Amino acid sequence: MPNILAFIGKRLLQAVLTLYILLTILFFMFRVLPGDPTTMFVDAALPMEAREAVLQQFGLDKPLYEQYWLYLLNFVQGDFGISFSSREPVMSLINHYLVPTIFLMGFTILIALVLAIIFGALTAWYRGTKFEAIVVSVALFFRSAPIFWIGMVALAFLSHKLNWFPIGGMYEPGKDTSSFFQTYFNLDFFHHLLLPSAVGALYYVASPMLVMRSSMIEIMEEDFIELSRAKGLTEGAIMFKHAVRNALLPVVTEIALLVGFAIGGQVLLEVVFNWPGIGRLIVDSIQRNDYPVAQATFFLMGVIVTILNLIADVLYGYLDPRVSYK
Repeated sequence: MPNILAFIGKRLLQAVLTLYILLTILFFMFRVLPGDPTTMFVDAALPMEAREAVLQQFGLDKPLYEQYWLYLLNFVQGDFGISFSSREPVMSLINHYLVPTIFLMGFTILIALVLAIIFGALTAWYRGTKFEAIVVSVALFFRSAPIFWIGMVALAFLSHKLNWFPIGGMYEPGKDTSSFFQTYFNLDFFHHLLLPSAVGALYYVASPMLVMRSSMIEIMEEDFIELSRAKGLTEGAIMFKHAVRNALLPVVTEIALLVGFAIGGQVLLEVVFNWPGIGRLIVDSIQRNDYPVAQATFFLMGVIVTILNLIADVLYGYLDPRVSYK
């Protein structure tokens, strides 16, 4: 028990340090980029006094070290400032875009993991066959192709040509979105959700599938597999009740990595499918030089990845007694 608590404490300190470094990088990164945020809402014909008033309003007239100190103080208080372009509080703006991203990323990862576990187990079980060669080749093809290209091909063929799926968006125009349930729990929403989720899943499935396959190959060489056969169990029972269950442990760590990759790919996925999520918000905020929104969205992604990696490290040791916390 002391080893576990020491390990968790050490990882928490590392997570805090990582997030502090991320905060600092985000602050300076957006201030060295070319462009002036005041050009988005100050007409070029207006006098310099108007521009200076806007800079003063958002605290951009202060020295850089003073801006950085205020930036850290506001973060500690949970305040990411006001959007330069919409004049809304950044957190309320993010909350509006966060739920669609959670739905899209959640379904994408769920589909990818289910496919990875099934086909990873089957390719290991039927190792050396044409089935294995075809499945691995298809998975690697989708992983090597850019996600925006897969999305555009899917839209061109399945939406424009066959008209099986909507061409983009989250629901049909005029849809009643007055309540949370009416917005996200209806057939129209899930119809719009299915194609971008499937495209994202095909892009991300290769890595966890190969991890599952490698783990299955190791498990199949264990003595208890031969013992199960000696007991007269069917191949299906041996594969799913014994081999797959024990081969799932490495996939736990892979989930955290998968979420990290999915967060990065989410931006392109949402732009291609016109999905109103955090990815679209990031693109719009960068185009408008909206520092507070861009900083907050990137930091939110960093927090998610850091927490998931911490959870994966702790769970892996808990699930596998062979792992030591020393």
